[in-house]
Amino acid sequence: MMQQFKTLSGPIHWGAVTAHLNIEQTPDESLISNISIIPVVGDQYVVMQLEDGRWELIGGTLEPGEHYMDGLRRELMEEIGAELVSYQPFGHFQCSSMAEAAYRPHINHPNFIRLLGYGEVKIVAKPLNPEDGEKVSLVELVDIDEAVRRFESIKRYDIAEMYRLAHIVRTGK
Repeated sequence: MMQQFKTLSGPIHWGAVTAHLNIEQTPDESLISNISIIPVVGDQYVVMQLEDGRWELIGGTLEPGEHYMDGLRRELMEEIGAELVSYQPFGHFQCSSMAEAAYRPHINHPNFIRLLGYGEVKIVAKPLNPEDGEKVSLVELVDIDEAVRRFESIKRYDIAEMYRLAHIVRTGK
């Protein structure tokens, strides 16, 4: 299956971090430091746009001592004003950082895991946009083709492929 996802089938470079997607093994939960979700409401996919115009993946870094599911719930409310209904992990990125120190002191370094899944959410409020977080300007529900188009329009082929992969795993199509 991964051969059809050109960007996700090889190493991905996010700044000082190199990541490899693994959809076959269960991750070591003690190494999870980041959580990501492809959120859905019924048959629609949730996308968010930051104030600078970039479309971005929903999720983020765990706080000290935070379980990844609690982090996911927090990130959903902060970024898209949503409550989590269900979450199904379908892969994880095995990440390795070339930076001298961890992004945050409590994060595993230089190797850590970003858990990736899809899940049903319920939009209940506007994004919280905390002072220390990304500033979200727009949250929309779109079909899978439109979600992919938006990420590809800003050359974020990695996120576009994550949405496509989530769609295939979720629907079988």
